[in-house]
Amino acid sequence: MKPAESVSPEEPITEQSQQFRSQVGHISRQSGIFFGGTLFTAAFGYVFKVYIARALGAEALGWYALGITLIGFFGIFNTLGLAQSAVRYVAAYVAAKTFAPLHALLWRGAAILVLANLFLAALLLTLGRWIAMRFYHVPQLIQYLPWFAMIMLFGVLNGFYGKVLSGYQDLGRRTLIINFVGSPLNMLLAVVLIGRGFGLRGYLLAHIVSSAIVCALLLAAVREATPAEARFATRKGAPLPREVWSFSAAMLGIGLLEFLMVQVDRVALGHYLSARDVGVYSVAAAMVAYVPLVLQSVNQIFSPTIADLHTRGEHALLSRLFQSLTKWVIGLTIPLAAVVIVFARPLMRIFGRDFAEGWPILIVGTLGQLVNCGVGSVGYLLLMSGNQKRLIKVQIAMAAVMIGLNVLLVPVWGVVGAAVAAAITNVGMNVLNLQQVRTALQLSPYNRSYIHLLAPSVAVVAVTILARKVTTDVGPDWLVVGATGILAYLVFAGIVFAFGLDDDDRLIANAIWTKVRGAFERSPARMEL
Repeated sequence: MKPAESVSPEEPITEQSQQFRSQVGHISRQSGIFFGGTLFTAAFGYVFKVYIARALGAEALGWYALGITLIGFFGIFNTLGLAQSAVRYVAAYVAAKTFAPLHALLWRGAAILVLANLFLAALLLTLGRWIAMRFYHVPQLIQYLPWFAMIMLFGVLNGFYGKVLSGYQDLGRRTLIINFVGSPLNMLLAVVLIGRGFGLRGYLLAHIVSSAIVCALLLAAVREATPAEARFATRKGAPLPREVWSFSAAMLGIGLLEFLMVQVDRVALGHYLSARDVGVYSVAAAMVAYVPLVLQSVNQIFSPTIADLHTRGEHALLSRLFQSLTKWVIGLTIPLAAVVIVFARPLMRIFGRDFAEGWPILIVGTLGQLVNCGVGSVGYLLLMSGNQKRLIKVQIAMAAVMIGLNVLLVPVWGVVGAAVAAAITNVGMNVLNLQQVRTALQLSPYNRSYIHLLAPSVAVVAVTILARKVTTDVGPDWLVVGATGILAYLVFAGIVFAFGLDDDDRLIANAIWTKVRGAFERSPARMEL
């Protein structure tokens, strides 16, 4: 009998480090693509929102925001939870080479979505009239209901096919179609149509046309990515598996709760206040949505990684990734958050005088998003590890809090009350999700290395406040805010890279730098071709 081979205690650590490096490279590459596309859309989207705000005014934007709440309400049901199921089960079916259920999910699932949304569009046109007249007291909204119904139909199909591409882990193509084709096309069409005097109708028509083109491109991309055995065909396929319906039912419940937490503030404003107030609030809320861009980019690729590592029992590696990624997310968010808070009034003033009063919404909302980024991907950790029931319980509790706070605060504080309600709900939900992650998975995003973020954070806040005082009435608001943002990131990065990187941070930094350097090195070659 051969003697057992001795295993050096360093070997598991070395193997884990190699796996960590591999996972970091994959996450940085894929999330970098998504982040680049999101950043591209955010940069042009900000300019576009300024144009839309100035061209349409607060009241018309308020009508649009109220119409979106209607889509959001019916959108609770229009995905049937199938979009999120696609992320999980497309990857699983491809890995297992079970093509019959994959065909059913892609083909039969899309057909079910179309039929369901035609029915919901009819309900929107019928019930929407009553809601516009009796609840929102905005009869002008009725004439736009057919346009919103079309936006809803294309929106659900684009969401489904986009998630299918995520299941194939093809974020690059998804980002190219949605961010680099769909968004610019929407902006261009809107500018042309609004410039020709179509007003809000032109804005809605631009949404519909660009969404239809994006839908066709996504469908073509999904067909190409799908194995030949499961590609779309008219042949009779297998029914949707029960596991898909079960998971979709859970996602449907989560969708209802997310609607309550995302849209109930606008619903309350529409009921208690005016369309103009809704317009101001929606612009400020859109600005706040830019704050967690880094977290959203990481979540897109980290979520399937969570499912993979949890299934294989790689708990230590998952914990290590969770801690490192969360620290990078909060670190890369702090400079942006500091600029948004300190320059809240100038940022809102860029949209026009009607919107300047919404600056407190930026401050309150950004503080809530800092907590969101500070706890990392806790929601996805629960969802992708099979602990969705814990997530639903948290969302039920916080949805009730959100509704109660809006009923209490909006009549008293107006748009600021809605912002406070949303921020409290955001903080509460993330703290409770973090507690559930610790209980169910024994994971925490924090370690001693977070102390290295203190000095650069203090420096960024100080520099941003100083820049605000020095640049008062110096030049255009957009130029001052942009220059301060660049300065804030330079200060933060300089201090962190000088004193605050541990071994895992260096791995992540090297992966990011390799990606950036590779992009620049390939550019000349492409130009020569």
